[in-house]
Amino acid sequence: MTAPTDSALLLAGGRGTRMQRPDPGAPLDAEQERLAALGVKSMVPDARGRPLLDHILTSLADAGIRRVGIVVPPGRDAIASHLSRRPPRRVAITTILQQEPTGTAHAVLTAIEWAGNGPFLVLNADNLYDITLLAELARVEGPACAAFDADVLVERSNFPADRVRAFARLVTDSSGLLLDVVEKPTDAMLAVLPSGAPVSMNLWRFDSRIFPACRDVGISERGEHELPGAVSLAVTRGMPCHLVRTATGVLDLSARGDIAAVAMQLAQMRVDP
Repeated sequence: MTAPTDSALLLAGGRGTRMQRPDPGAPLDAEQERLAALGVKSMVPDARGRPLLDHILTSLADAGIRRVGIVVPPGRDAIASHLSRRPPRRVAITTILQQEPTGTAHAVLTAIEWAGNGPFLVLNADNLYDITLLAELARVEGPACAAFDADVLVERSNFPADRVRAFARLVTDSSGLLLDVVEKPTDAMLAVLPSGAPVSMNLWRFDSRIFPACRDVGISERGEHELPGAVSLAVTRGMPCHLVRTATGVLDLSARGDIAAVAMQLAQMRVDP
């Protein structure tokens, strides 16, 4: 049986274009406005001034993670500066440079030397996931994907139903193994998917079997080498991927309209990365 992993890869290399878009209806303080304009979602502060990054690292440490790689693009100085000023005490950080933000599959591929041959979690830097879910993924055997219930996400997260409707869906075989990841499903696609097809929030457990697919995956309709496509490719090549089903929500910082509500919720949480 595979031992639990103590490693996690945090994807913070995206452009943050949705966060950069002006939103006159979003009440932001000066620092939140500055970081939103830069698209540095993981560094947007809560109501106490602690960035989302510190909350993510706290959750990972609580889940037993001790080694964290953070994929960043050139010029993402806010992250490095913060980690230098307030280094975490419970997790060891390695920053991994992604020269061009060409997609999440490429971001994972840039971490190939950091990962070595051992298993590791992969998660977004603009989402805060449940600690028990992180710990369960760290313990499972082999590659796995967190599988969220769409209705529960609407109920327990901070995004509306129409946003959840656009999230990737997971298709499984009769034994529960992943067959495909359907990105940005249309209404027509949703109509033919199995009832209750779970949602992917880009939370995974991988090992070295994912890297060839990250290298070989084609460019998506959005012009990027995306991780869901790489996972689908790896599955077709024989990589088994289990689903870890969860009835938890996710805090999401995708756009400026998310900041005020998420910042207030984060301010009530313990921070000890």
